[in-house]
Amino acid sequence: MKTLRLLHRWTGGFVGLLLALFGLSGALLVHKDAFLRATMPHAADAQRQDTATLAAAATRIFASDERPRSIVLATERLGLHKLSYKGERAAYADQDGNIVQSWTSNWSRPEVWLFDFHHHLFNGDAGEVVGGVIGLVGLGFVVTGLILWWPTRRMFRFRLWPQAARRAAIVHHHRDLGAWIAPLLILSLTTGAAMNLKWFSQALRAPFTSPAVMEAASAPPKIVGGKLAKNLDWAKVIGAAQARFPDAEVRTIALPAKAGGLIQIRLRREPEWLPNGRSVVWFDPADGRPVASRDALALPLGARIANADYPLHAAKVGGLPYRLVMTVSGLGLALLGSLAVVTFWGNPSGLPRRRRPARQR
Repeated sequence: MKTLRLLHRWTGGFVGLLLALFGLSGALLVHKDAFLRATMPHAADAQRQDTATLAAAATRIFASDERPRSIVLATERLGLHKLSYKGERAAYADQDGNIVQSWTSNWSRPEVWLFDFHHHLFNGDAGEVVGGVIGLVGLGFVVTGLILWWPTRRMFRFRLWPQAARRAAIVHHHRDLGAWIAPLLILSLTTGAAMNLKWFSQALRAPFTSPAVMEAASAPPKIVGGKLAKNLDWAKVIGAAQARFPDAEVRTIALPAKAGGLIQIRLRREPEWLPNGRSVVWFDPADGRPVASRDALALPLGARIANADYPLHAAKVGGLPYRLVMTVSGLGLALLGSLAVVTFWGNPSGLPRRRRPARQR
């Protein structure tokens, strides 16, 4: 138990601050749509999903000389489309296809750089892997913390803040806070690590579906598309996607990433939790003809379970009550991590400090 306590303390002293920043940034990102509705024009507009409106917006946006690579369409909670170009360039557009705001650096928009930190540590794929590993370290903290808390469980007190600014009170609060918030932390840390680390995600789903089967089911069709038509009939394309999945919401429109690629339209069917869905219809860019489709509800069980990671992690299901739950999880992690760093560096040894003897007069 002594070795476990030392491992928990020393690792927390070095990693705690990063976990705290992950928790705080995650708590803020849960409310990103509310922030945009309060600060961006047209962000509070009602969502429109009729074919004519979607086609008119796509036609206007893709007719630009510097057309985007993809469009993430407006949702019920956010009335703006998000346009992605090469590099960090992006923009918000209203549902008629008019650009509301554009930027060329992630640092230009607070919600964008906050997401870049939370998901990539400002370092692309490498940062994503590091973030996943930190998530696994966080899971280790939760497990070891519960083991260390168990012998002291009779002293449990539910407090949101330490009773006093003394080290003993902070340690007691850290231990009890970690105990009652542990289920939320396990959920957020596990889903976060699974999204960032492919091998971890596959290991979790292997009892349900083999990784090879999941890979094959999620692979894009091996069909070569033609050259992108200059005046593509987007009403025809979007209408065909809606006809393939009549119960679905059209979520993203992506142009071919390279020569021979296909136009991809993602849709979210009613039972899907993932905000942008995993149901897909592919089209030949030369004539807008549908060439393949994939139904997310027909994916193997392991893949369907994996598709729940992001909506659970980012509180994209469950409405406001669940967003508040995940806010508590993020703020709790922020408090646990920051107080762990303070108490560790205030006394790395963890030994009681000797009181100086009073001077004799």
